[in-house]
Amino acid sequence: MGNGSPGGERPHLDLAALIATSVRRERERAGLSVAELAGRAGIAESALSRLESGAGTPGVETLWALAVELGVPLGRLVDPPRPRVHVIRAGEGPATRSDQADYAATLLASCPLHARRDLYRMQVHPGRPRLSEPHLPGTVEHVVLGAGRALAGPAGEPVEIGPGDYVTYPGDAPHVFEALEPGTTAVIVMEYA
Repeated sequence: MGNGSPGGERPHLDLAALIATSVRRERERAGLSVAELAGRAGIAESALSRLESGAGTPGVETLWALAVELGVPLGRLVDPPRPRVHVIRAGEGPATRSDQADYAATLLASCPLHARRDLYRMQVHPGRPRLSEPHLPGTVEHVVLGAGRALAGPAGEPVEIGPGDYVTYPGDAPHVFEALEPGTTAVIVMEYA
């Protein structure tokens, strides 16, 4: 985040505290107890309690499960308040890591109150593919590959893409992203209906 300070210095971003505050806010807005939300999202009640207390940063899979059950875009759980002009330099921003693959997602822009999209920069390395469970109904993913090569798309029929290639597919069905080369990067737009 650019804050206008000399040398481009940034205030320290405590991602665990940000996620804790956001999850608690959205859970209370939905009128759910910790036990209710944990049960619906398929995570342990103790894990959700730790998350809401700021003890550790959850994996992206846990955040997706919570976002789906809360009926909100994932960005609402990890996006800090922003100034009007906002710069995120390469390698900066609130990144969440996968527990299942060598995969990190950095939220670049969440959808404003009346918009329905989030924007992410992905850094993925070869290895285990990142299989995503369905997101909110009507979700569509748009991917532009920046570097490397990848397989992306519906779980049963991903397509190979290279630098500059664009692919879109339903995000409300199981889908996959698999890096085929080291240093694979992409920009993903999550569009919510």
